[in-house]
Amino acid sequence: MALTKEEDVQMMLVCKTHLGTRNCDYRMKRYVFRRTVDGIHIIHLGKTWEKIMVAARVIVTIENPSDIIVASQRPYGSRAVLKFSQYSGANATAGRWMPGTLTNQITTKYLEPRLLIVTDPRTDAQALKEASYANIPVLALCDTDSPLENVDIAIPANNKGKESIALLYWLLAREVQYLRGTLSRTAGWDIMVDSFFWRDPEELEQRDEENQASEWVAPQKPAEDWNAPAGGGDTWEGTTGDASWDAPATGGAGAGDDWSAPAAAPAAEGQNW
Repeated sequence: MALTKEEDVQMMLVCKTHLGTRNCDYRMKRYVFRRTVDGIHIIHLGKTWEKIMVAARVIVTIENPSDIIVASQRPYGSRAVLKFSQYSGANATAGRWMPGTLTNQITTKYLEPRLLIVTDPRTDAQALKEASYANIPVLALCDTDSPLENVDIAIPANNKGKESIALLYWLLAREVQYLRGTLSRTAGWDIMVDSFFWRDPEELEQRDEENQASEWVAPQKPAEDWNAPAGGGDTWEGTTGDASWDAPATGGAGAGDDWSAPAAAPAAEGQNW
């Protein structure tokens, strides 16, 4: 497993964490390394890794992990958020953010967290606004075009790709366990990054159907013996014997009749038509 900064940066390159957008917010310029010919901003992965370490230390300072909320309205981050909460003990809010979660005390889902982690400041704008009303510090995965209002610690990274989001939450969860002492840095973490990847349910169903179709084998018909007599063993030789086609037909009502003989007289012979 990756135990050094260089190995972590290589994993980020594979997951395309460094790819930003064509637009760049003026507050995100400090995290941009360069710009490609196509106009895409490249994020400095060294600063990304340092910000992940800072964010992990912020998370560890909170004694009760359930006082942390991890939110993601972006579908690609829903599975990563749930997995991160599983390994860090935080509360996951995947999917739609219920308005009033942090401000409306009458609702049953009212929460008073000490830290809020969001996947995208733009899609999770409602959560950021409520956190600003309640004076809750915010950690956010920020792309080059993300607004930084009400964001306390920004982790510069590609927050639009499912591999990039999964890797960032995996690195964050691993570092949190390192700092808490539940995981040894020398042993590494045996959990794969793949478990944080978002999977399309329709794609999974289609894959299962293809596997079932490949496993199904058509029933094989018994091999036919072309040398065997037709009709289930019946033979035509024994039925006719040595019969001759010139012989008169046997049986029947008119057996033995001579067709060349004159017709029989009608029943009423006396009547002459």
